[in-house]
Amino acid sequence: MTPLEIPDSLSILHDLVGFATISPDSNLELIAYINHFLAGYGIASEQVISEDGRKANILASVGPADAAGVVLSGHTDVVPTADQAWQADPFVLRVEGGRAIGRGAVDMKGFIACALRCAALASTRTLRRPLILAFSHDEEIGCVGVRRLLPVLAELPTLPLLCIVGEPTEMGVVTGHKGKVMGQICCTGLEGHSSEPDKGVNAIHLAGEMIAASRAVQARFSAAPYRDPTFNVPYSTLHLGRIQGGTSVNIIPRDCTIDFEIRNLPSVDPQPMLDALSVDAQRIVEPYRARSEQVGVTVRVHNQYPGLGIDEQHPAVAFVQALCGVAGTRKVAYGTEAGLFSNELGLATVVCGPGSVDQAHKPEEFVTLQQLYDCDAFLQRLLDRLSHDFDL
Repeated sequence: MTPLEIPDSLSILHDLVGFATISPDSNLELIAYINHFLAGYGIASEQVISEDGRKANILASVGPADAAGVVLSGHTDVVPTADQAWQADPFVLRVEGGRAIGRGAVDMKGFIACALRCAALASTRTLRRPLILAFSHDEEIGCVGVRRLLPVLAELPTLPLLCIVGEPTEMGVVTGHKGKVMGQICCTGLEGHSSEPDKGVNAIHLAGEMIAASRAVQARFSAAPYRDPTFNVPYSTLHLGRIQGGTSVNIIPRDCTIDFEIRNLPSVDPQPMLDALSVDAQRIVEPYRARSEQVGVTVRVHNQYPGLGIDEQHPAVAFVQALCGVAGTRKVAYGTEAGLFSNELGLATVVCGPGSVDQAHKPEEFVTLQQLYDCDAFLQRLLDRLSHDFDL
């Protein structure tokens, strides 16, 4: 490949989908591909390795290092395909009926393919402001990898003007999304023979009381003043997604756990919801403490990331709207890495990318070819702007 031979986004996407970068697995082969692709156009890249050395983020820049540029952000990991009804190998891209079908096609290797093509094009131009690529690992399990990438971005000679996170928005501009808290409610009872239940404390019963308490917490925090009608789900949600407890039907269960998540509006601090759960936990446990000191219910948080809420009047919003040619903005209930770019680095950040989130995480995941072409045109217009000086 010579620098003048720039592949189209679809062919790049074909290569990217071929790497089965399911979140628990390594993404290093994909990162090596991206590094090699960029090197073919004289673009240097930096890898930011995970603590265990099995995964990496990648950062690259085209253009003057001493100017404030635009970041294109994407994640390289995908969700699992097990137990899904795919019609063919999900890691071999198929093109049928104007759709590119494969795991990660829309979430979000389609955008990464367009961004790589854009970087190749950028290498043939003289830019006044740099184009910066920031691709992460393990977004799907809680925006894990990007946290090691952000400090590297913070050390750039000049902080970027803008970050565009290319999650699927059908090339519309998303200015707000919810944050997320992931945790577990751990219930500890007192074991005993099931024929004498009063001599023990059933952890599953404790969990049942916590389930009822969580519904009351949800009801409280779905009322005013904890609402934002600009979201399709206009309140923060407390969701219980998995419960596990007990070892045998004839043993009073000692342990029961409930996995939960909170998806909070960017204007709502999730801590009061967590505090309310902890207060309920103490209330539920108190009657059993005289029976055994080991009885308890604890609320543990494993991971969390912030929501996104950029002011609709921020110049960055109008800038991206002009690039995509779509009027208006919207807010979404799902989360992305955008909140971290905004909160941790103070970057003006929006979400805008090809395809629909309705196709994400499903069998026969796809992005339409038209959406890829629209994203290419969007990034071409971005290159035109980066070729001239401008401010936001």
